[in-house]
Amino acid sequence: MRMPDLSRIGDRERLKPKSGDEPHWHRLRQGVYLGYRRSKKTDGGTWFARFYDADSNRNKRMRLGDYGTLTGHDVFKQAKTDAEAWAATVESGGELARDMVTVKDACLAYLEEKPNSIAEGVFRRHVYDDPIAKVKLDKLRRHHLRSWRKRLEKAPAMLSRTRDGEKRWKERAKSTVNRDMVPLRAALGRVLMSGAPNTDAAWQEALKPFKGADKRRELYLDKGERKRLIDTACEEVRPFLKALCLLPLRPGSLASLTGRDFDKRTRTLTIGKDKNGIPRQISLPQVIADFFAAQVKDKLPTEPVFSRNSGDAWNKDSWKNPIKTAVKGANLPNAVSAYTLRHSIITDLVRVRLPILTVAQLSGTSVAMIEKHYGHLVRDDAEEALATLEI
Repeated sequence: MRMPDLSRIGDRERLKPKSGDEPHWHRLRQGVYLGYRRSKKTDGGTWFARFYDADSNRNKRMRLGDYGTLTGHDVFKQAKTDAEAWAATVESGGELARDMVTVKDACLAYLEEKPNSIAEGVFRRHVYDDPIAKVKLDKLRRHHLRSWRKRLEKAPAMLSRTRDGEKRWKERAKSTVNRDMVPLRAALGRVLMSGAPNTDAAWQEALKPFKGADKRRELYLDKGERKRLIDTACEEVRPFLKALCLLPLRPGSLASLTGRDFDKRTRTLTIGKDKNGIPRQISLPQVIADFFAAQVKDKLPTEPVFSRNSGDAWNKDSWKNPIKTAVKGANLPNAVSAYTLRHSIITDLVRVRLPILTVAQLSGTSVAMIEKHYGHLVRDDAEEALATLEI
């Protein structure tokens, strides 16, 4: 029996329900089929995907949904895209687990691959207790994520904690919204194909970042100011602060280092936990290697390189107040933070004309980001160099 052409609206409308509610199948390619089951009560119907698994000699099937918000040829286009994406996932051995049904399931699966990442905190604060968590992946549409985004934008961001533990809040900045959307976009992107542009199936469009929100960091501390900050800091946080002034690492990456990450013999430091999730190694000059050797002396390989008096590793909640106190004691701008030191170090590396690719590799970011935030420094140097050519 000849298969129907489901891409033709008229052909679909003339289809009659098959026995046992079996869909009508349309061949997309060898082993991959798109199915359509006409509704017995209303217009339209439900779409399915089918894939023949040669290893198990069995067909696998996935319900795609009714695409109720789409009309005309857009329905077939989106169903075809979703069927091919699902088949490709199965074919590559990455079939979604049967219990991965909701947005929350996708987030939990993402954390299994990237444990202890920044995403964990974002999901805990903004996804798991939000209505978006219960939305089924096959029903997820742009309007669901637009509503979630509005709630995220209105949620206040924590500014700091007082000594008594009282939380202080501020309005969430667009740059903060951009950062908090990244983990959810990444988690969904691992299990869903992007929907057709300008349709409600285009879930990804709701998570586009605000343009121009991530402004260049302007606050800079020179070497004298950084030394003054270290000297003013309490003894507990001083080694951690000094390390922030020696290497262009993110504070969280530095805090997560353990004794096994430093090899004294080769003067090599392995950065395992970082924003991009890809481990990298840094070869340290002798003076910095000696500093790290002093920090790991008599410590177990699993102990943090930089620890508090309690033996626990530093984190953003524990280093805030000691740094704020040191900033005040050193008579520095109130806006100085741990990230100010990273920015200052990167600025110095760019100013001494270290290749931007090397700076990006050391700091664990992309060349594009270095050029975006620090490219103006290179341009200034270029102007000075051109000025020397005057005849």
